[in-house]
Amino acid sequence: MVLDDLGSSLRQRSLLQADVDTGLVMELSDAIERRALEEEPPSGTSARDHVLRIVYEEMVELVGESTELPLEEQTVLLAGLYGSGKTTSAAKMAWWFSKKGLRSAVIQTDTDRPGAYDQAEQMAERAEVEFYGDPDAEDPVEIARDGLAATAEADVRVVDTAGRDGLNDELVDQIEAIEAAVEPDRSLLVLDAAIGQGAREQARHFEEAIGIDGVVVTKLDGTAKGGGALTAVNETGSSIAFLGTGEEVQDVERFEPDGFISRLLGMGDLKQLTERVERAMEETTEEEDDWEPEDLLQGQFTLKDMRKQMDAMNRMGPLDQVFDMIPGLGGGLMDQLPDDAMDVTEERLREFEVIMDSMTDRELENPRSVGAQQVRRIARGAGTDTDRVRELLQQHKMMERTLKQFQGMGDADMQRMMKQMQGEGGGGMGPFG
Repeated sequence: MVLDDLGSSLRQRSLLQADVDTGLVMELSDAIERRALEEEPPSGTSARDHVLRIVYEEMVELVGESTELPLEEQTVLLAGLYGSGKTTSAAKMAWWFSKKGLRSAVIQTDTDRPGAYDQAEQMAERAEVEFYGDPDAEDPVEIARDGLAATAEADVRVVDTAGRDGLNDELVDQIEAIEAAVEPDRSLLVLDAAIGQGAREQARHFEEAIGIDGVVVTKLDGTAKGGGALTAVNETGSSIAFLGTGEEVQDVERFEPDGFISRLLGMGDLKQLTERVERAMEETTEEEDDWEPEDLLQGQFTLKDMRKQMDAMNRMGPLDQVFDMIPGLGGGLMDQLPDDAMDVTEERLREFEVIMDSMTDRELENPRSVGAQQVRRIARGAGTDTDRVRELLQQHKMMERTLKQFQGMGDADMQRMMKQMQGEGGGGMGPFG
C-alpha cells in the first residue's frame, strides 16, 4: 500500500537519522503504522502529511511534557559519564534559575577528573552564581555535605558529580552515597546529544542506581539531533528537563516537546528561533545604545548596520543550529549540504568582520563610494584578496535590496508573511505542510 510504504520510509528514516535507538524506532514504527492504516486522512491532507502528523504526535506522546522544575527551593543532583557535559550543565541550570529570580549555587563534588574544580569554578563565575568545591578534599560525600552547609542561603543548589568512561560499581557506589547525603529533590541524567544507541543501557543503569527524574541533553550545537534522549526517557519513564545548545552559560533551553520533536524531524522550531533572535538583538542593542533594529527599515543601510546584524547572528549560535529551527530548512535539506558548509559560512562572517576593521568610517557609512583603489588598500590591511572585499560589498548590496522590499510592506503584509512561514497561510511549511 502506498500509504504504508510512505509511512515506513518517513518515520524510520527520520528517527534513525536522529539517533533514536533501533528497538524504539521499531516500536514507534508499529504504532505509527497501525494509526496510519486505521485513521482516515483529514479532508485536503496529503498521505505524506497525514503520516508525518502521526509520527509527530506519537513522538510527542513518547517524550511527554518537560520535567517538572518548580521555581522554589530545591536541590538538583546531576549524574552522567565523562564528557557528557555535567559541569557545564550545572552552571547553565544555575544561571537559568538565577534569571528566574532564585539565588542559585553550584556544588562541585568531582574529585577524580583533573581540572574539574577549576572548570566548575570558572563556569559558576561566568554564570554569576555561588560556587562551592574543595580541591584538596578526597571524599566527594564530605564535599557534598559541606557544600550544602556553605550554600544554605541559596534557593537552588545544583550538585555536580564525578563521571567515568563507563558505568562501573565504583561510580554507582559513589553516586548512591552522594545521593543519600544530599537527598536531592530531583536527580537528572546528563546525556551527550550524540550518544545515540548507547543511551538505553546508560539510562537503565543510572535509573537503577539513583532513580532518574529527568534528562538533560547537551551539545545540541553540533550535528547530533538528540534522539538518544527519547530512548533514555522511554527507558526510565522520565522526561527531558533542559537542552544545552552551546558552550556559553546562556546556551540553555527549557525543554518543550513540540519544538524538540519538530527539530528532530526537520520541521523547524520558530518559537525557539524567535526567542534567540530577540535575545541576540537585546544583547546587541545593549552594547549600542544609539541603535535600534527598527532603524534598519528606515533610511540608508550601511556596513555598520550590516556588522550589527552579523554580530546578532553570531550571538544566536551556530548557523546550522539556527537553520534547523526554520521550517523547511532543517532535517533532510540540511543533510544534503556538505558537512563543512556551515563552518565555511561562519568563517566567511569572521572574514567580513576583519575586512570591515580595515575600512574607514566614511567607507563603512557609504560602501557605494568604495572604488578599485580602496578595495586593494582594504584587502592589504585585512590580509585577504580583493575578491573577498568585493564579495562583502556585494553581500551588502543584496541585504540592502532585501531591506528596501521590507520597507514597502505594511503591518498586514508582514503578518501574512509570518503566517506563511509557520504554515498558517496555506503556502508555508509548518509542522504538517
